[in-house]
Amino acid sequence: MKSVRGFRGATQLLADDATEMREAVIELMGELISSNELVEDDLISILLTATPDLKCEFPAVGIRSMGFTDVPLLCAQEIDIDGALPRTVRILIHAQSSRSKQEATHKYLRGAAVLRPDLGAKNTSGSERK
Repeated sequence: MKSVRGFRGATQLLADDATEMREAVIELMGELISSNELVEDDLISILLTATPDLKCEFPAVGIRSMGFTDVPLLCAQEIDIDGALPRTVRILIHAQSSRSKQEATHKYLRGAAVLRPDLGAKNTSGSERK
């Protein structure tokens, strides 16, 4: 039986660059979809946030370029907190899934892995920062 579940992730960009934004969002979305065995029909909606220092592109552009044209997307600006991780995009996918909450896999890529050290290597991957 499927229930509505939330799947979270984040990634950090090296620079405020539209190409990197699209590539980072595509990488993160791909990891979330693959690791949670989701298909487009499972997706209900996706909320994306970007830190205030990212002005180059809407994060949703990357998801749309993957062919997800029938999924409602909403972009918002992350709260501007002193000391927050810069150049960060966060994703919250609402989807139908047969996985339990405990079986959901969340992904924190690139420098964003520091946001959820409690998840450990099990739920983090992606490009190493240089």
